[in-house]
Amino acid sequence: MSETPAPNPPAPKTSPHVASSGGDAPASGASGGSGASRAETQPPFGRPGRPFAGGNPFLFGFNAALGVLTAWLLVQALASTVSVLILIVVSLFLAVGLNPFVEWLEERGLSRVLAITIVFVTVIAFFVLFALTAVPALSQQAGQFVEQLPTYVTQLQNNPQVRELDQRYGLLERAQEYLLSGNLGQQLFGGLLGAATLLVSAVFSAITALILTLYFLAALPSITRYGYRLIPRSRRPRVQMLGDEIFQRVGGYVAGNLLISLIAGVTSFVFLSIAGVPYALALAIIVAITDLIPLIGAGIGAAVATLVALFVSFPVAIATLVFFIVYQQIENYLIAPRVMKSSVDVPAATTIVAALIGGTLLGVVGALLAIPAAAALQLITAEVVLPRQERH
Repeated sequence: MSETPAPNPPAPKTSPHVASSGGDAPASGASGGSGASRAETQPPFGRPGRPFAGGNPFLFGFNAALGVLTAWLLVQALASTVSVLILIVVSLFLAVGLNPFVEWLEERGLSRVLAITIVFVTVIAFFVLFALTAVPALSQQAGQFVEQLPTYVTQLQNNPQVRELDQRYGLLERAQEYLLSGNLGQQLFGGLLGAATLLVSAVFSAITALILTLYFLAALPSITRYGYRLIPRSRRPRVQMLGDEIFQRVGGYVAGNLLISLIAGVTSFVFLSIAGVPYALALAIIVAITDLIPLIGAGIGAAVATLVALFVSFPVAIATLVFFIVYQQIENYLIAPRVMKSSVDVPAATTIVAALIGGTLLGVVGALLAIPAAAALQLITAEVVLPRQERH
C-alpha cells in the first residue's frame, strides 16, 4: 500500500429514503459512522429543548407561587406531626441519657441486649411502683375530701368573714342554686370526659415513648455510625469526637438529674414519715418525679405534699412547707451545682435562660431538653466558633 494519502472522495448524495427514515440527516462531508454514533448517544425520549427565557414575568410569578405553596404545605405537615416529632425527640433523648448505664453494664461483662433489658426493666419497675403507691393514695384522699365536704361547708358558714360576705353578696345562696341546677352535671360530665381522654392520650404517649426509647437504645451504635458517615471524610474524626462528647454530656445530665431527684425523694420520704404525713412513699415518689422538671418541678412536688399534710393538721402543713423551702435552698446551692459541675458544666445563668426558653417553646419537654442542648451549643461554640474567630 502506498503511503501517499488518497484524495478525498466526493460526498455521496443522500437518497430520499435515508433522509426520511433517519430523522436528522448527517451533515455534508460527515461519514456514516459518525451518524450512527450520534444516533446511539441520543436519549430514548429525545433531547430536551432550550429552557424558557428567564425574564418572563409570568413564569417567574408561577415559580414563586409554587414555592410559597410548597413551603405552606411543609409547614402544615410539620404542624400536623409536631406531637409525633416531640415523641421521637424525647425518646431519642431518653435513649442517649440511658446509654451510659447500658455501657456501664457492658463494661462489667454483660452483653448489650442483657444490659438494655436490665435498664429498661428497672425503668418500668419504677413507674409500676409509682402507680401502685400513688393511685390508691390519690383515690383515698379524694374519697376523704368528698366525705368531709359537708364539714368544710359548715365551717365556712360559721366563719364570721364568710358569713359577712354571704349576707352582702349571697355567695352561699348562689352556690346552692348552681349545685342544684343541671349545668353542674353537664360541666362535670364534660370535665370528666375530657380528663379521661387526656389520661388515655397521656398513657398512649408514654407507652409509645417507652417503645421508641427501647428501639433507639438498641440501635444507637448503628445510628451514630450512620450519622457520622454522612459527614465528609476529612472532617469526620473531629465531628465524631465532638458528637461523642455531646452524647457523654447528655448522659451525664440525665444521670445527674436522676441522682438529684433520688436524693430529693429519699429526704422527703424521711421527713414525711417522721412528721406522720400519710402516704409518705407515694408523696416522695411524686416529689422525685416532679424534681426532674427544671425551675418549677420542685415547687409542684412541695405543693402536693403540703396539701396532703393539711389533712393531718395546720402546724404539720406549715412544717412541711418550711422543710421544702429549706431543702430547695440546699439543693439549689449545694447539691445541684456539685453534681452538674462534673457532668454538664453549664453556668447557672445559662441553665436558667435555657430552661425558660425551652419551657416557653415546648413546655415541660422543652425545659427538660433545654439544658443538654445548651451544653451541646456551649461545646460547639468553644471548640468550633471561638477558634475560628481567633484565626481571622
